[in-house]
Amino acid sequence: MEITSIFVKLLIIFRSFLKVLLNYLPLTRMQKNVNIKNRKARFQYDLLDTYTAGIVLSGTEIKSIRESKASIAESFCEFNEHGELFVVNMTIEEYIYGTYYNHKPKATRKLLLNKRELKKLEKEVKSTGLTIIPLRLFINERGLAKLSIALAKGKKLYDKRETIKDRENKVRLDRIKKSY
Repeated sequence: MEITSIFVKLLIIFRSFLKVLLNYLPLTRMQKNVNIKNRKARFQYDLLDTYTAGIVLSGTEIKSIRESKASIAESFCEFNEHGELFVVNMTIEEYIYGTYYNHKPKATRKLLLNKRELKKLEKEVKSTGLTIIPLRLFINERGLAKLSIALAKGKKLYDKRETIKDRENKVRLDRIKKSY
């Protein structure tokens, strides 16, 4: 009887010690708002039309995205021979708690759009030479990963200079307005 009561007390103390210890461990916390942007896209391309597409992901990929461990800076989208849209060069870092079930960081991932949207995009890309680029990777209110993509046309060097000039003029105007 005495040994069991001592054992129960030790178990209670050990449990409370574990709770305190787990509160102080630096575990990675999942972010509520994930918003990963492709900042160079608006500078290098003229955006014509935007779409929001779902992404086919594995378990460790979505966990890494929820920790904002992804990059879409060098990525682009292309169609395969079956008319399906894939994002290429999108980097999702390996999940740190993943074992041998972890994913490849630079795999091609399928994008989910309506058939009508896919046919329209494929027609535009093949006929006029436009490209599809990802703009933003985010998680919607239901917890699903979405990729905002745009049908875009590449800018020439003089267009880029004009964009820089417009941005500098806007900053100057804001400074003048702020001083008055």
